Amino acid sequence: MEDFDSRAYRDTMGQFCTGVVIVTGVQAGQLVGFAAQSFVSLSLEPPLVAVCPGKASTSWPRIRASGHFCINILADDQQEVSDVFAQTGKAADVAWATRRTGAPILDGAMAYVECSLAAEHDAGDHTVAVGEVIGFETLRDDAKPLLYFRGGYGVS
Repeated sequence: MEDFDSRAYRDTMGQFCTGVVIVTGVQAGQLVGFAAQSFVSLSLEPPLVAVCPGKASTSWPRIRASGHFCINILADDQQEVSDVFAQTGKAADVAWATRRTGAPILDGAMAYVECSLAAEHDAGDHTVAVGEVIGFETLRDDAKPLLYFRGGYGVS
């Protein structure tokens, strides 16, 4: 498309409010992760989710290598956690634990979804990573979600 205005496209897509998640994994015992807005539940039978890491991500290849990842759904009091994980090659200094897959579950997350990597699909400058759900739990059912809208946090 010759006259495609990528800035206008981003602004238009920014009209859709999304939640914020941190996709985590472990490499050599160290927490690895990245912030994402592109997360969706795909299927109940079998239970599948999808997340879309950018192809330039330095974290996704390290997470992919383990074959497992965790989607940490952030609460509105975790903006600083999101900001750190949004930086290339950075992981927030946050406590974490593991359960079934060994992928990190971040302290303070509203909920988590543990996955094994089921498939990857090319999608332009991103990859669609499909995860088979292995475990999940709501940890803070009284918390409000961290939202991203029009290039910033919140909806105002």
